[in-house]
Amino acid sequence: MIVIGSGPSGRRAAVQSAKIGKSVLVVEKGRRVGGVSVHTGTIPSKTLRETVLNLSGWRERGFYGRSYRVKQDIGAADLMARLHKTLDHEVEVLEHQFARNAVKTARGEARFLDAHTIEITAEGGEVDKVTAAHVLIAVGTRPFRPDYVPFNGMSVFDSDEIVDLPRLPRSLAVIGAGVIGVEYASIFSALDVSVTLIEPRSTFLDFIDKELIEEFVHELRDRNVALRFGAAVTSITLDARERPVCKLADGRTVHADMLLFAAGRVGATDRLNLEAAGLAVDHRGRIGVEPKTLQTAVPHIYAAGDVIGFPSLASTSMEQGRVAACHAFGLEPPPPPEFFPYGIYSVPEMSTVGMSEEEVRKREIPYECGIARFRETSRGHIMGLNSGMMKMIFSVKTRRLLGVHIVGEGATELIHIGQAVLNLKGTIDYFIENTFNYPTLAEAYKIAGLDAWNRMTRV
Repeated sequence: MIVIGSGPSGRRAAVQSAKIGKSVLVVEKGRRVGGVSVHTGTIPSKTLRETVLNLSGWRERGFYGRSYRVKQDIGAADLMARLHKTLDHEVEVLEHQFARNAVKTARGEARFLDAHTIEITAEGGEVDKVTAAHVLIAVGTRPFRPDYVPFNGMSVFDSDEIVDLPRLPRSLAVIGAGVIGVEYASIFSALDVSVTLIEPRSTFLDFIDKELIEEFVHELRDRNVALRFGAAVTSITLDARERPVCKLADGRTVHADMLLFAAGRVGATDRLNLEAAGLAVDHRGRIGVEPKTLQTAVPHIYAAGDVIGFPSLASTSMEQGRVAACHAFGLEPPPPPEFFPYGIYSVPEMSTVGMSEEEVRKREIPYECGIARFRETSRGHIMGLNSGMMKMIFSVKTRRLLGVHIVGEGATELIHIGQAVLNLKGTIDYFIENTFNYPTLAEAYKIAGLDAWNRMTRV
């Protein structure tokens, strides 16, 4: 098996193949293994978030007031110190994992010569050819960089460059209210940077329950995050001091110290010479696959992770890599669970699993909702939480749990209780009859369950 790319899907496929005694080569063009996830995506952005929340004293402001800070003058160097430490550790763990499973690695850029042969060009220009019975394409994505955006690495950045920030801005404009844009906008807002979030559509994160989004938007507005929705950017120029100026279709102008362009990503497939292997990509450089097996149009070539498109989560990418490796070598992987969680590491966090209220209504399922506010829990009082909520949706007919939606501290951890009950086809009775540790935020499950139960059993 040749694996092109060492991100979440590539690493999991390589290790799975090695575990069943197969010969594996991972080709990585970056300086170190780990892919976008470790070096510019998932891990850096989540580390940055954690550093910001710790140094700014964000979590303690409920008690000590909005002006409270752990470190008074936070600079870019403070954010980078923890980031590099975390990345070094991640790479070491991955290198050790490859070493103990006898996974070979080659540094260089891969391109297909034919459906079984890969040419690897190293940084120094040396060229090597390798062949394999199976190939997995796990090259991930890179930021979409349109010509009209004056990227300069100083005041205008894409989402890969923002993790190497040279200095902290006084104000930041973010174009694109997708997951990446929303995460960075809210993280910088927690640092008391003045943030403007620009999105041409009138809505954002449409796959998340609307009530959750309303709660999140209220939080952002409360922190003076300016939302400019429903107007496309017509031009981006730099003023005399190299600061970005965005003109919007509705006539408004957004001035900022820095600009983050986070409107979409494209598959990093343009240099793979896919035509030689008999493969094609869509307009965003993504590869089409058979969903259950992850096979491309050429059966022995697989693709997994962000390069195949939605849902583009590190968690699902890992599983895709494992499934592809199992299928390639004739193992039958267990069927994937019906529901998997989404985690958005914004400030506050959002996480969701199962159906949203809009989906339930579309399917015309009779339902009831239960709501718990984190400030209702004793743990919430102890932590000084003024915001955060959990919403649970149940079928009135079968009493089954249909969806869980959380915004607030610890949302991405809490969601797994709902995920387990949902995939095990559990009902509202689980939450009513069970005892949760006290005081915990997980107690919100009982509060929301009782809230829905009281409405469902009203005579």
